Amino acid sequence: MLSFLLRRIVATIPVLVVVALIVFLMTRLAPGDPAANIVGDNATTENLQKVRENLGLNDALPTQFARWGWKVVQGNLGESFFMKKPVTELIAQRIEPTVSLASVTLLFTILIAVPLGVIAAWRHGGWLDRGLMGFSALGFSIPAFVIGYVLIWIFALKLQWLPVQGYNRIGDGVGPWLRNLILPAITLSIIYVALIARVTRAAVAEAMTEDYVRTARAKGISEARVLIKHGLANAAVPIVTVIGIGIALLIGGVVVTESVFAIPGLGQLTVDAVLSRDFPLIQGITLFFSVIYVAVNLLVDISYLVFDPRIRY
Repeated sequence: MLSFLLRRIVATIPVLVVVALIVFLMTRLAPGDPAANIVGDNATTENLQKVRENLGLNDALPTQFARWGWKVVQGNLGESFFMKKPVTELIAQRIEPTVSLASVTLLFTILIAVPLGVIAAWRHGGWLDRGLMGFSALGFSIPAFVIGYVLIWIFALKLQWLPVQGYNRIGDGVGPWLRNLILPAITLSIIYVALIARVTRAAVAEAMTEDYVRTARAKGISEARVLIKHGLANAAVPIVTVIGIGIALLIGGVVVTESVFAIPGLGQLTVDAVLSRDFPLIQGITLFFSVIYVAVNLLVDISYLVFDPRIRY
């Protein structure tokens, strides 16, 4: 088991290097010049070149990448071109809203999707099963920002039950904190509820056709226990896998949702960085999200050892 974990951890290093290289090249090759955004439209060519020199943008691309990579190895993600603050400090300031939104969304999704998928598998072919399939198709078809604006119109503008936008820190009270997260969390979770519930339904339905399930029923074990202990337990690996995939997709969904609901998290910070061509900030946030994604994949792999002992050998 230890050797398996070590191999997985070592395998993440080249992945992160490739991601860092791709992000670096994308920021440098994309249209737009951060120096031009800094000096403004009325700046002279001399001023523009001076700013580019101060930012290190006139150096060769390999030199720029090596300089940035060496800083990253030392735990330094660089300094924002426009905010003049360390990227790590900016990420630390914005991480709470993003983690809060992602955590509430994930908790809500699992609590709704897994039981819904299990019940749909139990009533395979019934009205609930057909309803789940229809909801899955609908959830995959509607973009998150459309769902967000519809929920704002209904629950914030018409019914006035919830705030339209904004975020309250958890230190100011759990009630106001959760109240501001309900609409964005529902917006994000609809897609993932559809995804996870559909996979749960398929995995549990397949597990319920196995011989050990028929044996358990022949022994007189209750249907609920058969469903949970034999059906859900043996379908855990694909369910955990799709939850891990959902977390990775959640990172992209957070960017859009935070923009719609004006949540000052990493998603909104990413949008601001892209619009201003703030290279160090874009690179730092993307690398941070990549580390999160790799860590989630590692945790999913570790969970396989728990749910399926055969993988240990």
